[in-house]
Amino acid sequence: MKITIVGRKCTPRESFKERAELKLSKIEKFFTDEAEAKVTATVEKNNKIVEITVLSNNMIFRAEDSADDLEEALDRCVDLLVRQIRKNKTKIEKSLRKGAFEGFVEDYNIPEETEFDVVRTKSMNLKPQSVDEAILQMNMLGHQFYVFLNQDSDEVNVVYRRKDNGYGLIESNY
Repeated sequence: MKITIVGRKCTPRESFKERAELKLSKIEKFFTDEAEAKVTATVEKNNKIVEITVLSNNMIFRAEDSADDLEEALDRCVDLLVRQIRKNKTKIEKSLRKGAFEGFVEDYNIPEETEFDVVRTKSMNLKPQSVDEAILQMNMLGHQFYVFLNQDSDEVNVVYRRKDNGYGLIESNY
């Protein structure tokens, strides 16, 4: 697994980099050698944030956590990734490295999801809107995201509210 460690508003210490590589070796067995992991460490005032993104076979695994120090946030992130993988073990087993779960220690008490229950289905008529109109509509509805037909590209897009209170736009590339 290729591991990239970057700092945002900080320069991670060598001890943090070594710890990150050691911790990521816990999950390395699940992925092929072509997998890429990116660890981003951010310092904001009294808050330390670690984000780990693993890209393997067109699947993205992501975890983010904050704590008083970067090492603690890193530990929590790795635990979150292991929980994600464990929870969806059966579904993602085909996409991950063959035999990755042989001898997997079940030290996380998380029930495995074998089926996804769709409890509600909505249908909607999409009218062409600008991105600004879609954001306004999303805010008026009090939602975190909004699906709309982009009047400029004539494609279905999604706008969403980010944790930093900014907005994001998801465009399809098919």
